[in-house]
Amino acid sequence: MFIHKIDEDLSLKLIGLRDGEKVFELINKSRNYLREWLSWLDTTTKLEDTAAYIKLCLKGFAENNSLHTVILFRGEIVGVAGFNSINWSNKTAYIGYWLGEEFQGNGIMTKVAKALSEYAFSELNLNKVEIRVAVGNKKSSSIPERLNFVNEGRIRQAEWLYDHYVDHIVYGILVEEWNGK
Repeated sequence: MFIHKIDEDLSLKLIGLRDGEKVFELINKSRNYLREWLSWLDTTTKLEDTAAYIKLCLKGFAENNSLHTVILFRGEIVGVAGFNSINWSNKTAYIGYWLGEEFQGNGIMTKVAKALSEYAFSELNLNKVEIRVAVGNKKSSSIPERLNFVNEGRIRQAEWLYDHYVDHIVYGILVEEWNGK
């Protein structure tokens, strides 16, 4: 099992089926808040939907092409983060994340993205980490900006978000840039 301690209050744990109920509860508590930027809220309406997602996450981990974790803050699940995919040919990991509304503003996700980036470079020996953020999602874009990721450009109409397309900004950082921090 994958467990990564970030600090005394914060750690990442490989998502598991036993986490399904708590993750689904957190989604429901933050549903309206999360819906602004996450396109999957309308298809995650019952516990079985979350269980199916977790099974896909575990399959990706077993196949060594993704890593999805629950974020534990003081022992409580407060969100999900990890590598949505890992491209081993290009040695690149793509970070994705979401955090329950009541846990916003505590620096949790910046620490999580930093820890995932460090893990990608030091443990997985990858060359690059990317974070893609919808244009206008200021809270999410502040995370890679704080960590000195480079704004590599804009992908037009990158995602269908319920009733409209949103562009994405691609942020990236290379191992030599990370080590030079």
